[in-house]
Amino acid sequence: MRAIVFTEPKSFSLEEVPDPVPGPREVLVRVEAVGICGTDIHVLDGEFAPTRYPIIPGHETSGIVEAVGELVTEIAIGDRVSVDPTLTCGECAYCAVGRANLCEQWNGSGVARTNGSTAELTVAPVRNVHRLPDGVDLALAALVEPLSCAIHGYDLLPRRMGEHYLIYGAGTMGLMMAQLAPRAGAASVTVIDRNPDRLEVARDVGIDDVALSADEADHAGGWDVVIDCTGVVAAIEDALTRVRRGGVFQQFGVAPVDATARFSPFGVYNDEITMVGSMAVLASYARAVEMFAAGALNAARMVSHAYPLDDYGEALEAFRAGRGRKLQIRPQTRESVQLL
Repeated sequence: MRAIVFTEPKSFSLEEVPDPVPGPREVLVRVEAVGICGTDIHVLDGEFAPTRYPIIPGHETSGIVEAVGELVTEIAIGDRVSVDPTLTCGECAYCAVGRANLCEQWNGSGVARTNGSTAELTVAPVRNVHRLPDGVDLALAALVEPLSCAIHGYDLLPRRMGEHYLIYGAGTMGLMMAQLAPRAGAASVTVIDRNPDRLEVARDVGIDDVALSADEADHAGGWDVVIDCTGVVAAIEDALTRVRRGGVFQQFGVAPVDATARFSPFGVYNDEITMVGSMAVLASYARAVEMFAAGALNAARMVSHAYPLDDYGEALEAFRAGRGRKLQIRPQTRESVQLL
């Protein structure tokens, strides 16, 4: 099969590699679509410590079951599926208390030690393969994985009905968090981003209150819940100053491993600010499939470009430049497509 391979930090190539073969409790999936994520960039740039090279990247995956292992009965050839990339040991202290996303042996397909799905075929344990309901757009269903991360983020938030939310960043994750906020009880949702084009997309997916900065938005007294979806230190430092007394700040965006941000410990103490981190997926993937099928996202508006494997370099360039919205690789195609 053809696959993108990160051969070492800052280096990749399109290669012919052996087809993966499913083990007794594994499933082989013909990849329809795989989203490009900021984590892929961290892996390519050598910034993600668990990564072992060479590795096939890609962890936002949808496709069709091509083959199943001899002990697989839950999934059948021809099923349309979404694949959870999370791989954990099930034995460490964190797994034992239901915190498997913090697993001491945490592994993610396309991220750490196991090949991902920027390829024509990928293999996964059957427990990670989720059948998609009829009527779901198969290519757009690659958004299920980031949606499962967003749902986990909301699982962690201490929140009440009728609160006011401020979200930094109108990229894929910011738009997802913003679209979920009303379902979580938000009275209002404000999204800020320095890119006016992204703010237009935020309006298109139903967010009326958008601005280029928090100063421009100007919510008297601050916001009850402030979520950073950028991972940018300057945004994080600003966001922490926008939390209302007694409110919550969530670090959802992925910052560089060595990044540091300045904040006022006295302010956190005096204003009783709750600070919450959110990492990856935890018991949220099946719910993400259901919510995606139920229309929790304006998925069609969120994906702007689809590229074949041959144009992976072009897709990376566009991602780094902040062009478009969610960018996908569609390994079964041969031409790039700009979507609506």
